[in-house]
Amino acid sequence: MNEAIYQHFRAEEAPLIDSLNDMVNQAANEYRPILSHFLNPRELFIARTIVNTQDNVKMSSYGGLNNAERQRALFYPDYYEPELADFQISLMEVIYPHKFAVLHHGSILGTLVNSGIQREVLGDIITDSMRWQFFVEEPIASFLKTEVDRVSRVKVRLETQPMSERVTQISEWEEVNDTVPSLRADALISHFYNLSRKHAKDLFHAHKIQLNWMTLDKPDYELSDFDILSVRGYGRIRLNEQNGVSKKGKLKISAAVLKK
Repeated sequence: MNEAIYQHFRAEEAPLIDSLNDMVNQAANEYRPILSHFLNPRELFIARTIVNTQDNVKMSSYGGLNNAERQRALFYPDYYEPELADFQISLMEVIYPHKFAVLHHGSILGTLVNSGIQREVLGDIITDSMRWQFFVEEPIASFLKTEVDRVSRVKVRLETQPMSERVTQISEWEEVNDTVPSLRADALISHFYNLSRKHAKDLFHAHKIQLNWMTLDKPDYELSDFDILSVRGYGRIRLNEQNGVSKKGKLKISAAVLKK
């Protein structure tokens, strides 16, 4: 890997770059496919950047859905032709009494993580407004079946489903092309959720902001492509692409916004 690649990313992303590069090298040296855990969009972007510096390794990613937010990356020699089975993903459904209870994304995620597994083995949680399903690494499915019998106070059971039973996900993301004064985290939160800059900064002080699922306490932190800001109580912002500068000096961006 070209050492210059580090300068294109944040210093705190160096361990991730090293880990992904190790997998790429393993695929090249052992002439076999190497599979990652689930990666978020920013991590996938970094992985693709690393692979693009290699001549003999390719990468595919899949998360159970073609447009899944969290996907597993498969690094493989250029002779190899990957199949969906290579990604080793199980679809699980949360069976619960629809008529008497309501489930939420946050409570399902919290239950799964608190069962003793790491977030990196879990993919997207999806719903059609009634049925709830999620993607998980295959070896973890049987463990979750035995460990999880409640979500919050609702009695549930988990069942593995064939991919043909996957629900049609209701997407609440709004894709936007917009201009913003800055890529600072507080500026984006203020802009997209119509908050004062002071209110936006207060959210950081209250530890209600996450960047790529890690707590962020710096309001002036600047986002990069494929970063996701999570704003507790408001939703999420994903920066997809920077598109130059407007005539008025503002930054042109493509983004996706999720509002609660």
